[in-house]
Amino acid sequence: MQRAGGLPGALPILIAASVMLTVAMGIRQSLGIFMPPLTAELAISVADFAFAIAIQNLTWGLCQPFAGWLVAIWGFRPVLVTGAVLYVAGIALLAKAGGMTTIMLGAGLLVGVAMAFASASMALSVAARVVSPAQRSTALGIVTAAGSVGALIAAPIGQVLSVDHGWRAGVLGFLILALAMIPSAWIAGRVDRRPAPPVTPGGSDRLTARDALVAAARNAPFVVMTLSYFVCGMQLVFLTTHLPSYLLLCGQDPLLSATALGTIGGFNVLGSLFFGWAGGRWSKPVLLGGIYICRSATIAWYFLLPPTPETTVLFAAIMGFLWLGVAPLVAGAVAEMFGLRWLAMLQGVTFLSHQFGSFLGAFGGGWVFDTLGSYDLALQLGVGLGLFAGVVQILSTLIRRPPAIQPA
Repeated sequence: MQRAGGLPGALPILIAASVMLTVAMGIRQSLGIFMPPLTAELAISVADFAFAIAIQNLTWGLCQPFAGWLVAIWGFRPVLVTGAVLYVAGIALLAKAGGMTTIMLGAGLLVGVAMAFASASMALSVAARVVSPAQRSTALGIVTAAGSVGALIAAPIGQVLSVDHGWRAGVLGFLILALAMIPSAWIAGRVDRRPAPPVTPGGSDRLTARDALVAAARNAPFVVMTLSYFVCGMQLVFLTTHLPSYLLLCGQDPLLSATALGTIGGFNVLGSLFFGWAGGRWSKPVLLGGIYICRSATIAWYFLLPPTPETTVLFAAIMGFLWLGVAPLVAGAVAEMFGLRWLAMLQGVTFLSHQFGSFLGAFGGGWVFDTLGSYDLALQLGVGLGLFAGVVQILSTLIRRPPAIQPA
């Protein structure tokens, strides 16, 4: 039997999980580039498209704890492969969209369920399972960084195809990319053959799913981290959904949106690697709080000035560095608090909060724009809540953690 955490056997699994995450996140983060031409052709409003993306994020969040529970019951492979197939089906339906119903079903519901079954939380849970505790934070950062490469690939492909051949051609390009998720999910599912991780002393490994959820609800730092994650989702999905529209309103070249999203993806790699490394050395809650504060300050700076290509690329670079660095920190913190058995489920609980914020960022931003004619109020709320969440997250390090409850 191979020792848990052995790198040779873990490497193919880590690579496959990274590819799966790269494709899923890259396509999902780049859907906003289709909003201007899609809404014009199908005669729907910005708020309508934003609502579909909001439903995607809400569905993702609602299904994530359930997907984590299924992993503990069935194993990773059935869940990951199901998610990959649903992702392909959702993008295919979007390519044939003739109105709001098919957009909602494809880009909204199907992609939302697929993201819960085969994206960030699952890929990070796979990575945490196959490496040793000493390597865990760095491995989580590497997998997250690999997932960040997706925007570098997807955004330019989608934008060029959309400009040259129409938005449906861009979505078809995404469909071809999405097919790579299916074999990647199958290979990542080999994690089920790995030796079971050792039981974490005092963790939730011996608990039932219900008792693990009760233990998490009584853990104040976990609750603070979960609530702060709400603001994280609100800020990021607001930008991926509405930044292309904002730049178009300001008279910028449509290709600048793809450049900005690609820059976010590139610096995302550096940020994920850095925060994965840093999370193994310093307090994860403090690092999370610092990310939220720096993000909010950067958003305030950029949107107070008229956008130019130079400031937009600089803004995208800073935000990219701070983008997905939260993922290895949250996953690592949950593993430290509760062990590995229920990691996917409890990480799903934190992500549910993140996705409620994502729903508000996508739909709320569109609603504010359609109602007031500008994004000003949405930006003010995003910056204010981000600063508050960052400060509270740092202060949570002063809270003494209660011990996990034991099974009856």
